[in-house]
Amino acid sequence: MTHDLNASTISIAGHGGDQIEAYFAVPTDVDQHGSIVVIHHLPGYDESTKEITRRFAAHGYAALMPNLYHREAPGADPDDAAAIARNNGGIPDERLVGDVEGAMKYLKALSTSNGKVASIGYCSGGRQSFLAGCRLPLEGVIDCYGAFVVGTPPAEFPLRVTPVVGEASGLTGEVLGLFGAEDKFPDTAQTEELADALRAAGKTFTFRTYENAGHAFFSPNRPSYRVEAANEGWDEIFAFLARTVG
Repeated sequence: MTHDLNASTISIAGHGGDQIEAYFAVPTDVDQHGSIVVIHHLPGYDESTKEITRRFAAHGYAALMPNLYHREAPGADPDDAAAIARNNGGIPDERLVGDVEGAMKYLKALSTSNGKVASIGYCSGGRQSFLAGCRLPLEGVIDCYGAFVVGTPPAEFPLRVTPVVGEASGLTGEVLGLFGAEDKFPDTAQTEELADALRAAGKTFTFRTYENAGHAFFSPNRPSYRVEAANEGWDEIFAFLARTVG
């Protein structure tokens, strides 16, 4: 079923109480719904991730995507804002968690909310979604090919990030991981290392690795797009949300 929805740019209280821009989409024909925080990829708060946010609302979930680069470049073109963020070494983990927490609180305060919130992230956002799930009481965590949840970044990598697998014991919700067999960051050995860590921590998780797919296989406007993997991945996502926050 496709739901009616409203989508708009709003302001929310992020880390430290900072007012930051966010993109909000909500179904208008349901009495109650679960919610999801959308964490954009390294290219930024762009049209493709706004479309993803609307897609969740069309499936009956309130979705909110904070602009993680708002402080560095308010009102800037997504490419320019992303370049500034990369030059700064990325978004500090503490600030990311604070921004996701602000989005989570906004979603839970909606009069139509059922009180349950998940997170999803793509690329760098996949790592950030996992990190948020380790530090915040989220009911579900979706990691779409997040690099450096495990593993050490190469010296030339532009972001100052460290592995976060050591925080897995803090997860309160179920985890869904979607990966490409041809990806290098993370590669299949790293996803298995993460699976081992989640098993050791006693966490509930589902991992899917798609053949003939690499990094960013969900992105229809990039050469990496793989329609079969993306379609199967979306099916996994909506089945996961139905059982965790639906």
